[in-house]
Amino acid sequence: MYKVRQAVRKHRKLLSVCAMVLAIALMFWAVNSPAIVGVSAAKRVLPIYCVQRDDRVVSLSFDAAWGNEDTQMLIDILNKYNVHATFFVVGEWVDKYPESVKALADAGNEVMNHSSTHPHMAQLSAEQIQTEVNTCADKIEAVTGTRPTLFRCPYGEYNDTVVSTINGLGMHVIQWDVDSLDWKGLSSDEITSRVLTRVQPGSIVLFHNAAEHTPEALAGIIEALIADGYSIIPISQMILPGDTSIDPNGRQCPATVGEKRRPPRGGPWGVSESGVYAPLSLHFARKNAIMEKKSPPAGRFRSKHLWKISRKSPCSLTRTTRSCPNWRPCCTRYRPTAASS
Repeated sequence: MYKVRQAVRKHRKLLSVCAMVLAIALMFWAVNSPAIVGVSAAKRVLPIYCVQRDDRVVSLSFDAAWGNEDTQMLIDILNKYNVHATFFVVGEWVDKYPESVKALADAGNEVMNHSSTHPHMAQLSAEQIQTEVNTCADKIEAVTGTRPTLFRCPYGEYNDTVVSTINGLGMHVIQWDVDSLDWKGLSSDEITSRVLTRVQPGSIVLFHNAAEHTPEALAGIIEALIADGYSIIPISQMILPGDTSIDPNGRQCPATVGEKRRPPRGGPWGVSESGVYAPLSLHFARKNAIMEKKSPPAGRFRSKHLWKISRKSPCSLTRTTRSCPNWRPCCTRYRPTAASS
């Protein structure tokens, strides 16, 4: 033991260095561990990059922030094929070209929000984000008569605060999964090839209204998509309504059965295996039908907690929820009686 102590005192500095290296290695492993990274990514608030669709639909989108030379040409091409697209416009662009904004809307295209001044949204506070979004929305509504419901971040930059804040305003944040890179000055053939080799059902394609070769490529892209069986629709028509989720790749998907969701107001509410919220009274109506060996009432049933229905030992509806062994309520304040059914 004495020799061990002497060795420790002699090599104390070396042991300290080794301990420090080991600590750094453990920290590096923890940060880059797939399990930990996966959990971190799962908690991120993501925008919609594309949509899970079984039908062959795709959306074309255009960002308008600077020039206006080709806007009318784009409108004419879209009209030629009876196709409607989604245009994300900056508030300052609306101030400069209100007639073009009106022409876009009159032609049946969507005019959506691209911020007021085209800032780096991830560098703004929640209050500044709201100001950017609402200012632009007010300008668009004043020209078109319709308030935008979709938002695209300038430069495609966002963080959790940006997405959460805009979602809190009742809007969807939209990115893209197919980038034409038309802003880089690519030729018409290069733009066409990039889009057609990457598009899939539910894709959102990014163009710019002032890119040099976009009008030249657009007609061929539309013709090829239609020939391949695609329908081209605005983004607001392609995104899924109701309860949805966004996977780690930014794909909007229908909410899975059994996913935890907050019940709507106006309860008490009950839940069954089918996965749809319904008033608690429907559960008791279903219980009565089972007891009387009749067909249950029409409708689907859902709740935050599963209700257990037993055919072998039916319970009396006059008992309270706490005393009944066959029922587990989602609202303990609710006391079913015979009148409940």
